[in-house]
Amino acid sequence: MADRLTREAAADGASLIVLPEKWTAIGSREQLLAAAEPLLDGPSISWARATARELGVDLVAGSILERVPGREKLANTSVHVDPHGEVRAVYRKVHMFDVEVGGHVYRESDLEDPGEEAVLSSTHEGVPLGMSVCYDVRFPELYRVLAVEGAQLVTIPSAFTLTTTRDHWETLVRARAIENQLYVIAANQDGAHPGGQRSGGRSMIVDPWGVVLAQAPDGVGHIVADVDLDRLRGIRERLPALANRRPDAYRTRSKEHA
Repeated sequence: MADRLTREAAADGASLIVLPEKWTAIGSREQLLAAAEPLLDGPSISWARATARELGVDLVAGSILERVPGREKLANTSVHVDPHGEVRAVYRKVHMFDVEVGGHVYRESDLEDPGEEAVLSSTHEGVPLGMSVCYDVRFPELYRVLAVEGAQLVTIPSAFTLTTTRDHWETLVRARAIENQLYVIAANQDGAHPGGQRSGGRSMIVDPWGVVLAQAPDGVGHIVADVDLDRLRGIRERLPALANRRPDAYRTRSKEHA
């Protein structure tokens, strides 16, 4: 399915394609362990490299479950591959999804270790691209770091639950775009998974003004939108929120100096 949808998106003119989180497997602990693979020698990233090279596109291969040498637990890893089939950047999800939502308890940290750093890549055309995964979208600090470092696009491969997709997904994705004045490409899984889990779909592409350029209907498919960097620069010039930041003032006065 990933191969078919990637090819359909490329045929529609996409030059940057983003897959969802854990597109290779979502399921029981045993299923996830069985699906985990080494990063560069495994079948998923080998496919991504070959496909990106064949189609001549930048491909953010969602995220996969990575077996990291020397670690007992897995990593939830997003990989950016360029049109030459070369790996441009590797990002390991920083925030673990340890929550209770819709009657289900999720304990991502039982199986996975968090990453330790923000990652800024760039497309083959030189557009700075920030990387993130799913639950990260609830932590604006990560996106502000990426924006300050120069990101003009941010990718959010996701497997948002049905409940949170309906109630929070669009608000969070648009907020990250507006407050950081950048494009957000958020690819979300859709449908039922083993164990009664369900993802809510409705993948989105949002511009720096918070305008939803494209949103997937319920069901499996792909969406395409144009990225206009002149529009991004114009928004940042006319409403210079990033330039007007006051990091020196973002601290709480201690009680003894109140």
